[in-house]
Amino acid sequence: MSATPPPIRIIPGEALDFYLGQGYYRMHQDLFTCRFLPINEQLYTVHWLRLRLADVVYGPTQRRLLRLNAPFSVRLRPFELTAEVEELYARYRRSINFDAPDTVEAFLLAGATHNVFRTEVLEVRDEGRLIAAGIFDRGARTLAGIMNFYDPTYRKNSLGKYLMLLKLEHARRCGHTYYYPGYLVNDYPKFDYKLFPCLTATEVFDCRRSMWQPFDWEAVREQSAELLAGWGEEEAAEEEPE
Repeated sequence: MSATPPPIRIIPGEALDFYLGQGYYRMHQDLFTCRFLPINEQLYTVHWLRLRLADVVYGPTQRRLLRLNAPFSVRLRPFELTAEVEELYARYRRSINFDAPDTVEAFLLAGATHNVFRTEVLEVRDEGRLIAAGIFDRGARTLAGIMNFYDPTYRKNSLGKYLMLLKLEHARRCGHTYYYPGYLVNDYPKFDYKLFPCLTATEVFDCRRSMWQPFDWEAVREQSAELLAGWGEEEAAEEEPE
Protein backbone atom coordinates (compact mmCIF):
# COMPACT_ATOMS: atom_id res chain seq x y z
CA MET A 1 0.00 0.00 0.00
CA SER A 2 1.50 3.31 -1.12
CA ALA A 3 1.79 6.18 1.35
CA THR A 4 1.90 8.67 -1.52
CA PRO A 5 -1.36 10.66 -1.73
CA PRO A 6 -3.21 10.46 -5.06
CA PRO A 7 -2.77 13.41 -7.43
CA ILE A 8 -5.37 16.14 -7.20
CA ARG A 9 -7.85 15.75 -10.04
CA ILE A 10 -8.44 18.76 -12.29
CA ILE A 11 -10.63 18.76 -15.38
CA PRO A 12 -8.24 19.42 -18.31
CA GLY A 13 -8.84 22.67 -20.15
CA GLU A 14 -9.35 20.85 -23.46
CA ALA A 15 -12.04 18.68 -21.86
CA LEU A 16 -13.88 21.72 -20.51
CA ASP A 17 -13.68 23.32 -23.97
CA PHE A 18 -15.23 20.21 -25.52
CA TYR A 19 -18.14 19.92 -23.09
CA LEU A 20 -18.93 23.63 -23.23
CA GLY A 21 -19.10 23.23 -27.00
CA GLN A 22 -21.66 20.45 -26.53
CA GLY A 23 -23.98 22.61 -24.45
CA TYR A 24 -22.77 21.47 -21.01
CA TYR A 25 -22.00 23.74 -18.07
CA ARG A 26 -20.79 23.64 -14.51
CA MET A 27 -23.03 22.76 -11.59
CA HIS A 28 -21.18 22.47 -8.26
CA GLN A 29 -18.35 20.04 -9.09
CA ASP A 30 -19.99 18.41 -12.11
CA LEU A 31 -20.88 19.21 -15.70
CA PHE A 32 -24.53 19.12 -16.70
CA THR A 33 -26.92 20.25 -19.37
CA CYS A 34 -30.65 20.86 -19.47
CA ARG A 35 -33.33 21.80 -21.95
CA PHE A 36 -36.13 22.94 -19.66
CA LEU A 37 -36.59 25.17 -16.64
CA PRO A 38 -39.77 25.02 -14.54
CA ILE A 39 -40.80 28.44 -13.21
CA ASN A 40 -44.03 29.03 -11.27
CA GLU A 41 -45.50 25.73 -12.48
CA GLN A 42 -44.80 26.60 -16.12
CA LEU A 43 -42.20 24.89 -18.29
CA TYR A 44 -39.74 27.09 -20.21
CA THR A 45 -36.99 26.15 -22.64
CA VAL A 46 -33.29 26.76 -22.00
CA HIS A 47 -30.95 28.05 -24.72
CA TRP A 48 -27.17 28.03 -24.15
CA LEU A 49 -25.10 30.95 -25.42
CA ARG A 50 -21.52 31.73 -26.39
CA LEU A 51 -19.68 34.69 -27.91
CA ARG A 52 -17.17 34.49 -30.75
CA LEU A 53 -14.47 36.65 -29.20
CA ALA A 54 -12.82 37.60 -32.49
CA ASP A 55 -16.10 39.15 -33.67
CA VAL A 56 -17.00 41.17 -30.57
CA VAL A 57 -17.39 44.88 -31.25
CA TYR A 58 -18.64 47.22 -28.54
CA GLY A 59 -21.33 49.80 -29.15
CA PRO A 60 -21.86 53.11 -27.32
CA THR A 61 -23.69 51.43 -24.40
CA GLN A 62 -20.84 49.05 -23.67
CA ARG A 63 -18.18 51.76 -24.05
CA ARG A 64 -20.15 54.06 -21.74
CA LEU A 65 -20.30 51.37 -19.06
CA LEU A 66 -16.54 50.80 -19.27
CA ARG A 67 -15.94 54.53 -18.84
CA LEU A 68 -18.39 54.76 -15.93
CA ASN A 69 -16.56 52.09 -13.95
CA ALA A 70 -13.01 53.01 -14.97
CA PRO A 71 -12.27 54.66 -11.56
CA PHE A 72 -12.63 51.29 -9.80
CA SER A 73 -9.65 48.96 -9.48
CA VAL A 74 -9.84 45.44 -10.94
CA ARG A 75 -7.78 42.50 -9.75
CA LEU A 76 -7.57 38.99 -11.22
CA ARG A 77 -6.63 36.12 -8.93
CA PRO A 78 -7.20 32.39 -8.45
CA PHE A 79 -10.54 31.92 -6.72
CA GLU A 80 -10.47 31.42 -2.98
CA LEU A 81 -13.56 31.19 -0.82
CA THR A 82 -13.26 33.94 1.79
CA ALA A 83 -15.47 35.65 4.34
CA GLU A 84 -15.20 38.85 2.29
CA VAL A 85 -16.60 37.12 -0.80
CA GLU A 86 -19.41 35.44 1.14
CA GLU A 87 -20.36 38.72 2.85
CA LEU A 88 -20.57 40.51 -0.49
CA TYR A 89 -22.71 37.71 -1.93
CA ALA A 90 -25.00 37.80 1.11
CA ARG A 91 -25.64 41.52 0.56
CA TYR A 92 -26.30 40.89 -3.12
CA ARG A 93 -28.65 37.97 -2.43
CA ARG A 94 -30.78 40.02 -0.04
CA SER A 95 -31.33 42.58 -2.80
CA ILE A 96 -32.57 40.27 -5.59
CA ASN A 97 -36.08 39.00 -6.31
CA PHE A 98 -35.27 35.60 -7.82
CA ASP A 99 -34.08 32.25 -6.49
CA ALA A 100 -30.35 31.97 -5.83
CA PRO A 101 -28.13 29.62 -3.78
CA ASP A 102 -27.71 30.49 -0.12
CA THR A 103 -23.94 30.96 -0.38
CA VAL A 104 -21.10 30.98 -2.88
CA GLU A 105 -19.89 27.74 -1.33
CA ALA A 106 -23.27 26.11 -1.99
CA PHE A 107 -23.17 27.22 -5.62
CA LEU A 108 -19.60 26.21 -6.42
CA LEU A 109 -18.68 23.39 -4.05
CA ALA A 110 -21.84 22.07 -2.36
CA GLY A 111 -19.74 20.52 0.40
CA ALA A 112 -16.82 19.36 -1.76
CA THR A 113 -13.36 19.96 -0.33
CA HIS A 114 -11.60 20.09 -3.70
CA ASN A 115 -12.42 22.18 -6.77
CA VAL A 116 -11.94 20.20 -10.00
CA PHE A 117 -12.20 23.33 -12.17
CA ARG A 118 -9.58 26.00 -12.85
CA THR A 119 -11.56 28.79 -11.23
CA GLU A 120 -10.53 32.43 -11.09
CA VAL A 121 -12.19 35.64 -9.95
CA LEU A 122 -12.16 39.24 -11.11
CA GLU A 123 -12.51 41.53 -8.10
CA VAL A 124 -13.77 45.09 -8.48
CA ARG A 125 -12.86 47.42 -5.62
CA ASP A 126 -13.72 50.99 -4.71
CA GLU A 127 -10.87 52.43 -2.63
CA GLY A 128 -10.02 48.94 -1.42
CA ARG A 129 -13.59 47.85 -0.66
CA LEU A 130 -14.81 44.79 -2.56
CA ILE A 131 -17.91 45.86 -4.50
CA ALA A 132 -18.21 43.15 -7.18
CA ALA A 133 -16.88 39.69 -7.96
CA GLY A 134 -16.99 37.80 -11.25
CA ILE A 135 -16.16 34.10 -10.93
CA PHE A 136 -15.28 32.03 -13.99
CA ASP A 137 -13.76 28.71 -15.07
CA ARG A 138 -10.88 28.68 -17.53
CA GLY A 139 -10.46 26.15 -20.30
CA ALA A 140 -7.68 25.86 -22.86
CA ARG A 141 -9.39 28.17 -25.36
CA THR A 142 -12.58 29.11 -23.55
CA LEU A 143 -13.85 30.99 -20.53
CA ALA A 144 -17.10 30.04 -18.78
CA GLY A 145 -18.72 32.75 -16.68
CA ILE A 146 -20.08 31.14 -13.51
CA MET A 147 -21.16 33.85 -11.02
CA ASN A 148 -21.43 37.63 -10.95
CA PHE A 149 -22.53 39.48 -7.82
CA TYR A 150 -22.10 42.97 -6.46
CA ASP A 151 -22.88 45.43 -3.69
CA PRO A 152 -26.49 46.59 -4.31
CA THR A 153 -25.62 50.16 -3.36
CA TYR A 154 -23.74 50.32 -6.69
CA ARG A 155 -26.73 49.20 -8.73
CA LYS A 156 -26.55 52.27 -11.01
CA ASN A 157 -23.12 51.09 -12.15
CA SER A 158 -24.55 47.90 -13.74
CA LEU A 159 -21.70 45.91 -12.24
CA GLY A 160 -23.15 42.57 -13.35
CA LYS A 161 -22.90 43.62 -16.99
CA TYR A 162 -19.56 45.27 -16.31
CA LEU A 163 -18.22 41.96 -14.99
CA MET A 164 -19.32 40.27 -18.21
CA LEU A 165 -17.24 42.77 -20.20
CA LEU A 166 -14.27 42.26 -17.87
CA LYS A 167 -14.44 38.50 -18.34
CA LEU A 168 -14.75 38.91 -22.09
CA GLU A 169 -11.72 41.21 -22.21
CA HIS A 170 -9.68 38.82 -20.07
CA ALA A 171 -10.60 35.94 -22.40
CA ARG A 172 -9.48 37.97 -25.41
CA ARG A 173 -6.15 38.83 -23.76
CA CYS A 174 -5.63 35.10 -23.17
CA GLY A 175 -6.20 34.41 -26.87
CA HIS A 176 -9.33 32.39 -26.22
CA THR A 177 -11.91 31.61 -28.90
CA TYR A 178 -15.21 31.64 -26.99
CA TYR A 179 -16.77 33.15 -23.88
CA TYR A 180 -19.73 31.20 -22.49
CA PRO A 181 -22.06 33.36 -20.35
CA GLY A 182 -24.61 30.60 -19.61
CA TYR A 183 -28.17 30.39 -20.92
CA LEU A 184 -31.23 32.46 -21.52
CA VAL A 185 -34.83 31.27 -21.32
CA ASN A 186 -37.39 31.75 -24.07
CA ASP A 187 -40.29 34.04 -23.04
CA TYR A 188 -38.61 34.78 -19.69
CA PRO A 189 -36.57 38.00 -20.07
CA LYS A 190 -34.80 37.89 -16.70
CA PHE A 191 -31.84 36.15 -18.41
CA ASP A 192 -31.72 38.36 -21.51
CA TYR A 193 -28.94 40.50 -20.01
CA LYS A 194 -26.52 37.80 -21.23
CA LEU A 195 -26.96 39.25 -24.72
CA PHE A 196 -25.54 42.58 -23.55
CA PRO A 197 -21.86 42.33 -24.60
CA CYS A 198 -22.38 41.98 -28.37
CA LEU A 199 -25.49 40.51 -29.98
CA THR A 200 -23.90 40.09 -33.43
CA ALA A 201 -21.08 37.94 -31.98
CA THR A 202 -23.46 35.75 -29.95
CA GLU A 203 -24.30 32.17 -30.91
CA VAL A 204 -27.05 29.91 -29.56
CA PHE A 205 -26.81 26.12 -29.23
CA ASP A 206 -29.39 24.03 -31.07
CA CYS A 207 -29.49 20.98 -28.81
CA ARG A 208 -31.72 18.95 -31.13
CA ARG A 209 -29.14 19.20 -33.91
CA SER A 210 -26.03 19.56 -31.72
CA MET A 211 -24.85 22.68 -33.50
CA TRP A 212 -24.24 26.36 -32.80
CA GLN A 213 -25.80 29.06 -34.94
CA PRO A 214 -25.84 32.87 -34.95
CA PHE A 215 -28.23 34.15 -32.30
CA ASP A 216 -31.65 35.06 -33.59
CA TRP A 217 -34.87 35.32 -31.59
CA GLU A 218 -36.86 33.62 -34.33
CA ALA A 219 -34.46 30.66 -34.25
CA VAL A 220 -34.81 30.51 -30.45
CA ARG A 221 -38.61 30.47 -30.71
CA GLU A 222 -38.46 27.71 -33.32
CA GLN A 223 -36.15 25.63 -31.11
CA SER A 224 -38.43 26.24 -28.15
CA ALA A 225 -41.50 25.09 -30.07
CA GLU A 226 -39.70 21.91 -31.18
CA LEU A 227 -38.50 21.13 -27.66
CA LEU A 228 -41.91 21.66 -26.09
CA ALA A 229 -43.60 19.60 -28.79
CA GLY A 230 -41.10 16.77 -28.25
CA TRP A 231 -41.59 16.94 -24.50
CA GLY A 232 -45.36 16.79 -24.97
CA GLU A 233 -45.02 13.70 -27.16
CA GLU A 234 -42.84 11.99 -24.56
CA GLU A 235 -45.33 12.80 -21.81
CA ALA A 236 -48.20 11.44 -23.89
CA ALA A 237 -46.27 8.24 -24.65
CA GLU A 238 -45.59 7.66 -20.94
CA GLU A 239 -49.29 8.04 -20.14
CA GLU A 240 -50.50 5.55 -22.78
CA PRO A 241 -51.81 2.30 -21.26
CA GLU A 242 -49.90 -0.88 -22.04
